[in-house]
Amino acid sequence: MSASKDTLPDFPPPRSAACPFAPSPEMQALAAYGPVSQVRSWGGSTPWVVTGHAEQRQLLGDPRLSVDFAAPNFPSPIDPRHGHGAATDLSFVGMDDPEHLRLRRMISGTFTIKRVEAMRPAVQRITDDFIDRMLAGLKPVDLVQALALPLPSLVISDMLGVPYEDHEFFQANSKVIVSATADRDDRTAAHRALADYLDDLVARKIAAPGPDLISKLGSHVQAGELTAREAATMGVLLLLGGHETTANMISLGTLALLQHPEQLKTIRDTDDPQVVVDAVEELLRFLSIVHLGRRRTALEDISIAGRTIPAGDGVILLGELANRDPLVFDDPHTLDITRNARQHQAFGGGTHHCVGQPLARLELQVLYPTLLRRIPTLRAAVPLEDVKFKYDAVIYGLHELPVTW
Repeated sequence: MSASKDTLPDFPPPRSAACPFAPSPEMQALAAYGPVSQVRSWGGSTPWVVTGHAEQRQLLGDPRLSVDFAAPNFPSPIDPRHGHGAATDLSFVGMDDPEHLRLRRMISGTFTIKRVEAMRPAVQRITDDFIDRMLAGLKPVDLVQALALPLPSLVISDMLGVPYEDHEFFQANSKVIVSATADRDDRTAAHRALADYLDDLVARKIAAPGPDLISKLGSHVQAGELTAREAATMGVLLLLGGHETTANMISLGTLALLQHPEQLKTIRDTDDPQVVVDAVEELLRFLSIVHLGRRRTALEDISIAGRTIPAGDGVILLGELANRDPLVFDDPHTLDITRNARQHQAFGGGTHHCVGQPLARLELQVLYPTLLRRIPTLRAAVPLEDVKFKYDAVIYGLHELPVTW
């Protein structure tokens, strides 16, 4: 039997500005209380929060949990006062199997490890080009605008066949969609603008196809396997996910390393690619930018960790707590790039794990050592307390990171 609403802790609690890389003290206390507990959220709803690593891994693969955003008790990451709008209309992300798998398989082959690894030389060239421009410009510079945002934007644009000269348009609209405080109408308008843009691009790719992913989606439209609007909506998902998340990891990870100079030095000076691979996995674990959890609704009663989640209740899987579970990671609140952090759940799990994770890993593996080697005296140009963190977005990161050298 669930507790009284009046006795449940409020969720989500605000992060502490004193520890911007860590989950809030209240969420850490929730994890200490037990791996599965109930909270009070928007509008008096009472979803279940799962903080344990083993419990999350089990539930992420459980078909009795639905990702359908339209479910009555779906625990939205956005306060209903700001409205869901079209932020949840992101193709197969909000679908259950088998429809989810049917659509996902149309694009998953593009993101295999082998195909993504073949892109490493190109990603290296792009990274060096942006750093060249940084070095040729004035100091200080905002690392977000100079490197963190344009690098993944250009990479995903090339993959999709989206003209990079339109990056200001899709970056601005993506920012509204992932905002936790944007007005419903603004969010709907931003999504519609991107969907209309991709709709037009799909039509152009059908008329003149190329080797890009939007052309591939166009071929599925021609085969009657997708509508043009479904293809456009998939394009919105890939465009948004392909640059927004990685951009935040680049800036947030760089700042974390600047706060840990010995570990920064290890990455900068190593000749061993495995050291960089391990460092990226640890940064993914430590920072966990999906900081409001992965949201689900129980389709049936689910018993886990001695609790019963009733059918119809919302469930929030907090990856940032699972990634700091002391049963899995020793001294979990410490950044340690030498640890084996591959069990982290930064990319989710089960059938809904992030399809683009090989690309994100590649970009981070190239970016961090290249930046630190080419600008060995890189440092933040403002104190940590003056850095503008994204407390107001569903993806955690930085609005700005002024740096100098």
